[in-house]
Amino acid sequence: MTLTTAFAWRDLPLETPFGISRATTEVAGNVVVRVEDESGRVGVGGAAPSDYYGEDRATVESVLPDLLAAVEAVGDPHERQRIGEELVTTAGGPQASPGARAAVDVALHDLACKRLDVPLYRLLGLDATQRPTSSFTVGLDDTDRMAERAESAAAEYSILKLKLGTDRDRDIVRAVRDAAPEVTLRVDANGAWDPMEAVRMTEFLADHGVEFVEQPVPADDVAGLKRVREAGELPVAADESCVVPGDVPRIAESVDIAVLKLTKSGGVGTVVEMCHAARACGLAVMLGCMTETNASIAAAAHLAPLVDYVDLDGSLLLAEDPFEGVPMPGGEIDLSAVSRAGTGARER
Repeated sequence: MTLTTAFAWRDLPLETPFGISRATTEVAGNVVVRVEDESGRVGVGGAAPSDYYGEDRATVESVLPDLLAAVEAVGDPHERQRIGEELVTTAGGPQASPGARAAVDVALHDLACKRLDVPLYRLLGLDATQRPTSSFTVGLDDTDRMAERAESAAAEYSILKLKLGTDRDRDIVRAVRDAAPEVTLRVDANGAWDPMEAVRMTEFLADHGVEFVEQPVPADDVAGLKRVREAGELPVAADESCVVPGDVPRIAESVDIAVLKLTKSGGVGTVVEMCHAARACGLAVMLGCMTETNASIAAAAHLAPLVDYVDLDGSLLLAEDPFEGVPMPGGEIDLSAVSRAGTGARER
């Protein structure tokens, strides 16, 4: 069997600037990988590598030729365990180049499915009828604008995730709750609070009907997460604190929910592994994403039957997504509508 590979970087404008506690972005850098077999079938994968996890365009373009050479050397998209081990070794370890590895891994899964003529969820043996509703994220901005966006989004989405991490967080929550009184509301501080502040915030957030709080304290403060979980009023989710499989048992007694993402962890295979690890540790699981195209979001959608919560709105934040993927009207993931083999991602 012979595989040929290629990749391309795309800088994609966002529909509106997207703010979190660390920064505001206007352009999302995405990489797209293609893997073609001897019959002309093409697997497509993507990722939005993040500088928070040590990646940018330069690092991705530097490592991908070596990663794709490893894929071509193995030559079989069904040998994903072997290729995965080669990718980790080539990249320099399980925390190295996760976005680049994820794009390759998704492309391999897409191609393997096309060779077998099945959608990804069937390759993984998952039940398409079991899939949580995805949330829609309201990024940090002026308080009034956040309220306006929440009100507009609430007309279509029943679950909103609200980014916080400012000195006006309470004003933002009040304004958003007034604008969207009926939605399920989740909050993500991206590590902006200290544990004491986070505990106080959970009391306030609980009074305003918030379901849970994501990454309330910095990623390396696992003791702080535990303090918030034990002394606070809301369930606690770990995102930046949960990156590689070994992180799952490390955080298990400190949080209620593990947040998993293809791009931060290296792809489909690793996320499935982490999901099972989280279940074994008694944790609930949320499937999240970066600001990325359907070249990766589509693959993540097929994993929805494995998890309790979903936040797969990243492609909706782009001004224009060059790929179409799994239909998600109002956040309802419709895997039964995936008539094509693979992830369902296809260039427009």
